[in-house]
Amino acid sequence: MAVPQYLNWSNTPITFNRDDHPDKVVAPGVYPLVVDPIIVNTRLSKVLMDGGSILNIIYLETLDLLGINRAQLQPTAGGFHGVVLGKKALPVGRIDLPVCFGMATNFRKEVLTIEVVGFRGTYHTIIGRPGYAKFMVIPNYTYLKLKMPGPKGVITVSSSYEHAYECDVECVEYGEAVKNSTKLASKLEALAAEAPEPKRHAGSFEPAEGTNKIPLDPNGSDGKVLTISADLDPK
Repeated sequence: MAVPQYLNWSNTPITFNRDDHPDKVVAPGVYPLVVDPIIVNTRLSKVLMDGGSILNIIYLETLDLLGINRAQLQPTAGGFHGVVLGKKALPVGRIDLPVCFGMATNFRKEVLTIEVVGFRGTYHTIIGRPGYAKFMVIPNYTYLKLKMPGPKGVITVSSSYEHAYECDVECVEYGEAVKNSTKLASKLEALAAEAPEPKRHAGSFEPAEGTNKIPLDPNGSDGKVLTISADLDPK
């Protein structure tokens, strides 16, 4: 009989009950779960916990905020969809960063492999399923809390409805701005494609279609000619 290979931290039970219940639950499941872990040596206030993402994502802007040299980026494989509307996103690299949850009395630090993207986002970082699995974290989108096993018991990380609402509004507004700018760019491209051929400018040295050459000397001895429209009478 095969011997089970248990993961670290798998012996810690995690539950939610009324002790976790906020005084008031606003629109259960509507707002994002936004937390504030320490990444490298900086506490970031807008880190999205996205259980629907197969990747952990960080933006170049955040790397600059953390003071990380871009030369530390490692090569990455392929692109992914679902972040830039209707387009395939190409990471500029990947990087391993320490992420810490909890307080000084009870905390967990793990190193996550994070894809680095060059476009702008409204969050500092997005932690997806690989991060959930590494921390063995259990989210509760009703209470806007997540729990994970720690060295001194279960670590509880809380968010607030006010902060989640502000982050959600910012994300929606940015998404609309990107969508509108994309539509404008597409419209301009369409107008450019439909534009008529430019007319010849006055002073152009290209002869107009339908011309006649008339000798200046009736005898034609000097070879000089005058070019006129075919519609004009040579006389």
